[in-house]
Amino acid sequence: TPEGNGPLPAVILVHEWWGLNEWVGHKAEEIAQHGFVALAVDLYRGKSTSDRDEALELMRGLPDDRALRDLSAALDYLQNHPRVKGKKIGVMGWSLGGRFALKLAMTRADLAACVVFYGNLPAEKGSLQKISCPLIGFFGAEDRGVSIQAVNQFKQGMEEAGKSNLTVKIYERAGHAFMNDTQPSYYKPAAIDSWKRALTFLSNNLQQ
Repeated sequence: TPEGNGPLPAVILVHEWWGLNEWVGHKAEEIAQHGFVALAVDLYRGKSTSDRDEALELMRGLPDDRALRDLSAALDYLQNHPRVKGKKIGVMGWSLGGRFALKLAMTRADLAACVVFYGNLPAEKGSLQKISCPLIGFFGAEDRGVSIQAVNQFKQGMEEAGKSNLTVKIYERAGHAFMNDTQPSYYKPAAIDSWKRALTFLSNNLQQ
């Protein structure tokens, strides 16, 4: 939590396939330094890893419905927290977490902002019509998991669904997980720029 009594805007953070690790904790601290209450949710419920094979197993073993219930409960918790402005809560996620951040935005109309870093994107018009909050997404042009084609299909789907609340930024020479500076995939120019844009987006939508 930031200094001061509040009430303050808040951000839910959703981890990558590694689980809730120190890197996510550092991001939560940075978010708090910018004036937001930060809540990092542990979708794996106590498990985390630095091994790719184990991370894949953890991700595959995560039930979508349970993860979404946990994130929805996090939103409920923040809405009832005395330090939090209940109508000024956003969500931010990376990769696996980006996908679930989007799912939360599709199921909770009371969410005020959504930030997606290279999460898998839905294309069904029916799902996209459920997104009511402002949304910003950051992607790498060299990402083999979330292709530029998928990003463009998502943008087109949002337009066809009548949504004008989407901003997308694609970074050349960046691959998947370009923000995580503990991984070989880290690409500093994209990481620095996207983080700055994400904080500005959150400020504009939650702190105004």
